[in-house]
Amino acid sequence: MLVNHDLSLRALVTADEYEWVSSPQSGVHRVMLDRIGAEQARATSIVRYEAGSVFPAHSHPEGEEILVLEGVFSEGDQHYPAGWYLRNPPGSSHQPSSKLGATIFVKLRQMTAEDTQRVRINTLEASRWQQRLGREICPLYQSAHELVRLESLAAGEPIFSGEPVAGAELLVLGGEITEGASAYSTGSWLRLPAGTFPELVSGNAGALLYIKTGHLVGQKTSAVTQ
Repeated sequence: MLVNHDLSLRALVTADEYEWVSSPQSGVHRVMLDRIGAEQARATSIVRYEAGSVFPAHSHPEGEEILVLEGVFSEGDQHYPAGWYLRNPPGSSHQPSSKLGATIFVKLRQMTAEDTQRVRINTLEASRWQQRLGREICPLYQSAHELVRLESLAAGEPIFSGEPVAGAELLVLGGEITEGASAYSTGSWLRLPAGTFPELVSGNAGALLYIKTGHLVGQKTSAVTQ
């Protein structure tokens, strides 16, 4: 299966374009943002767990990255409410579930062998946030291959400084961002190729964003994994 599979191209899925697809596991549904492969795929998705849904225990050969958007996501007896950021490195395993229901942003099979760090961050903790470059930033992960953070912007702020960006991926977590006459509201996902984006600014009520940069350098497509 191929969805927005050319990683060198711009891709956009707005919240009103979500197409929920049932997964093989009962009670678990997903919106495919980008995907290369069948059920064992390199994928970026919004995944919704109905209350009481449980996934069988499984491993992640190339890692998994999760941001809990709504509800409470669980791994065994560990429970992560909305706002938690998780990284399960290559070779890790878990049994995900949700007693109350949850919606998560998930990136599968996108880590390198060097990404060995297990990460658990509660982004709602004030101590996690820093004032940097005139805005509030919550660092999530940094390596030679990628930089991941949340950014909270006041109204009308440019998302990027105007300097060339070596590819970026954004998920709007609150407020909206605008690009010329277009507005992308909460839930919108955007993948940007290398370039400059002077028209990309936060909306009238500001914006809260998940931003990943660096990971698209040199990427076109990934091999389909089974």
